[in-house]
Amino acid sequence: MPDGSASLTLTLHDRIADIDAADWNACAGSGNPFVSHAFLSALEDSGSASSRTGWLPQHAVLRAEDDRVVAVAPMYAKSHSYGEYVFDHGWANALERVGQRYYPKLQVAVPFSPVPGPRLLRRPGAGIPVAALGSAFRQACESLDTSSVHITFCQPDEWEELGEAGWLQRVGMQFHWENDGYGNFDDFLGALSSRKRKVLRRERRDANAAGLTFHALSGADITERHWDAFYGFYQSTVDRKWGSAYLTRKFFSLLGERLGDKVVLMYAENAGRPVAGALNLAGDEALYGRNWGCRGDWPFLHFELCYYRAIDWAIEHGLKRVEAGAQGRHKIQRGYMPRHTYSAHWITHPGLHRAVANFLVEERAGIEAEMAALADDSPFRKGDD
Repeated sequence: MPDGSASLTLTLHDRIADIDAADWNACAGSGNPFVSHAFLSALEDSGSASSRTGWLPQHAVLRAEDDRVVAVAPMYAKSHSYGEYVFDHGWANALERVGQRYYPKLQVAVPFSPVPGPRLLRRPGAGIPVAALGSAFRQACESLDTSSVHITFCQPDEWEELGEAGWLQRVGMQFHWENDGYGNFDDFLGALSSRKRKVLRRERRDANAAGLTFHALSGADITERHWDAFYGFYQSTVDRKWGSAYLTRKFFSLLGERLGDKVVLMYAENAGRPVAGALNLAGDEALYGRNWGCRGDWPFLHFELCYYRAIDWAIEHGLKRVEAGAQGRHKIQRGYMPRHTYSAHWITHPGLHRAVANFLVEERAGIEAEMAALADDSPFRKGDD
């Protein structure tokens, strides 16, 4: 390998099953369930991350001279830009207009999951710098004859080191709730302005007065009956948004089987009939909201299941954050504040590289201005409010 990493060997694998789970998890750690061998294998074994959906695994493994696995990364060859949540369609169009192809490209990411977390998974104590993995990705890009490499929703330290190595740096924005040592939901409400506090109380009151029964299920409490109902909710949401149902029914069963208590399903029933669900995964520090769906029209049920009950669960279990996924400026009025997300990009075409670099400078300025404006809409108390 280049860049002073000659003692490391890169291999690419078209199935995560070919990589020992213990080796993978020794690099990934336990903090973020989305980069665990269990989650990624559930995507592949269920047919969710596959040729059908355009996510072809090319997982990267770095080995030391003694053949020990010292770093890994979830990587995919992509023939489109869907299911990523960091949008580069305009870049693809620009390159194709000058007669060059943008696809296939390499994506270092967790499929269908706009969840920030580590992407360059290094075994503790192995001393593998980010630059070594960045160099490995560039080598893979060249050997596979792809146009580019995109590392999305990575950690700030990874983003910084990749930038120092010449990668293009992009920022985005999500809305996260942060636990300021609250003992319960009322403590959180006490931190809000009186007007916002009244709004949230009314929304929770109305949601809980609709005659529904609520459950927070995890581990063995989630049965196939629950997954059958939730898959119906998931499909309903996809249909309403004119999207594609990437996740198969089998994925949810494998998720519950392989991740156990890390799976948290907020579930609502009406007279024993399931009407809504919100799927979350729990990490060491955060509860991550992923998919939601509903049958029927229930007042404020989305806010109750996806946001408020997630806050309840995070407080009860001593977690620092709730990350409720992509988009949704309405979240800010419910205590979810804007936070940066990060991605890094290596583009081989010199002209497109320059054009994207210029675009990212302008885009970042716009995002910073937007975040500053949104912060002024904070629902938290100011002064004597």
